[in-house]
Amino acid sequence: MTLAGRAFGDGKISAERDRCVGAGQCVLAAPAVFDQDEEDGLVRVLDERPPVSQSDAVHAAVRACPSGALVLR
Repeated sequence: MTLAGRAFGDGKISAERDRCVGAGQCVLAAPAVFDQDEEDGLVRVLDERPPVSQSDAVHAAVRACPSGALVLR
């Protein structure tokens, strides 16, 4: 896939794992983009530059995160 087909252009999604509380709301909102680490339960970003089709889900995940650990740049 080319960069033209990416959701956020030059931007990306990242997670501040030290802020994450493991609530899993990001995984529920955007399971193609987020997962939880099996060992500590904290967020893992599966795709830092998700496709356009995931844009609404990623924004929902950012809004749903209770600790503000997700950063959309």
